[in-house]
Amino acid sequence: MKGICTVLGTGTSQGVPVIACDCHVCSSEDPKDNRTRSAVMFSVNNENHVIDAGPDFRHQMLREKVKTLKSVIFTHEHKDHVAGLDDVRAFNFREKRHVNVYANEQVQIALRKEYHYIFAEKTYPGSPKINVESIDHESFEIDAGVKLTPIEVMHYKLPVLGYRIGDLTYITDAKTITEAEKEKIKGSKTLIVNALRKEPHMSHFNLEEALEFIKEISPEKAYLTHISHLFDTHKNIESQLPEGVFAAYDGLKIPFDC
Repeated sequence: MKGICTVLGTGTSQGVPVIACDCHVCSSEDPKDNRTRSAVMFSVNNENHVIDAGPDFRHQMLREKVKTLKSVIFTHEHKDHVAGLDDVRAFNFREKRHVNVYANEQVQIALRKEYHYIFAEKTYPGSPKINVESIDHESFEIDAGVKLTPIEVMHYKLPVLGYRIGDLTYITDAKTITEAEKEKIKGSKTLIVNALRKEPHMSHFNLEEALEFIKEISPEKAYLTHISHLFDTHKNIESQLPEGVFAAYDGLKIPFDC
């Protein structure tokens, strides 16, 4: 089964350009240096499934001309990954169906606080309509024959879920990962993984750590995401990467096999 992964956003929590910043990255005229908050979309069997709906979700859906959405799968509860959930109501209205939301317990607790009106016993007309599906560390299906395998990574002290779908693995906000979880990733032909900047950071891979991780997993191709303006321009980042490793950019489309 063939699928397409659309990289919706590749920026860190502030996005790129950063508000009020005049650095050479934020001032760049290269469209690839415009990075919305990190998210991806899997398109399989004429259905779309989004991993994370952050503050740029609406813009990402409009930019990619997305007309249908079956599910949203969350990695963790930080604002840059959940702040756009309200906008699924546009798909409710168009498609006359609920959107499936897959989240673990810690994310559900945050969603129920942030979006209390969605979960209220009596909801107002026009509020988002979602079906919440609880997940943990076990693989689950988001459609017939379309299976996701959660991969737990640590974002400093916060557990975050990456996901493998077929021969593609997507990981964001990782700083450490156990050997057992790495085994779930091995064999992936494509790996999308966070690389915040060159300098070390307490809760994200820097470039050196990301490249070490990529070398260990040994995919055919790897793409860096969750990129800060402190890293460099897209063009300069690409010039520093080894063969088979690329800087992802918003709108990038990657084919994969389920």
